[in-house]
Amino acid sequence: MRAPPEMTAEILDGELHLMPRPRRAHLRSASGLGAFLFGAFQAGVFGPGGWTIIDEPELHLGAEPDIVVPDLGGWRAGRLVDREDLDEPFIATVPDWVCEILSPGTLRIDRMKKMPIYARDKVAHVWLVDPRERTVEVFRHDGRGYALVGTYGGDDAVRAEPFGEAEIPPAFLWGKDDLPKPP
Repeated sequence: MRAPPEMTAEILDGELHLMPRPRRAHLRSASGLGAFLFGAFQAGVFGPGGWTIIDEPELHLGAEPDIVVPDLGGWRAGRLVDREDLDEPFIATVPDWVCEILSPGTLRIDRMKKMPIYARDKVAHVWLVDPRERTVEVFRHDGRGYALVGTYGGDDAVRAEPFGEAEIPPAFLWGKDDLPKPP
């Protein structure tokens, strides 16, 4: 594919979707949440470790395959093989968790196209983060499809599966504007 560099290309149900690069609120949420989860759940700093967290992984899911690029993806330790001879630009191992940061231009695609693909491939947890509404919706795959297990947001910290061992401060979800100001 020759997608323009300012676009993200995905193939969903055999159809090419080109989406513009994210705006600042989207980037702040993805960067902050990714940084927190990497520190606590991959590096084990102020958290339990035990995960691999990757920003914008290109996932090849299903037999066709669908090419999906969530904002964040996570695999429990040992599930994502890291070998030099497997240095492809995509990942075919189904993640244990994905996060989509909702934007006005991608909201319908995230909910209506990507969620069914994640359900088909049994991604255990999906988070939908809306930085404009300051909400986090947490879904768990129950064997048949997704069940909403919690909605969080506002100025409250988030402690949600599958990352319930650590509390995520709102500054990591909504951006630097929420960080305490120096004296």
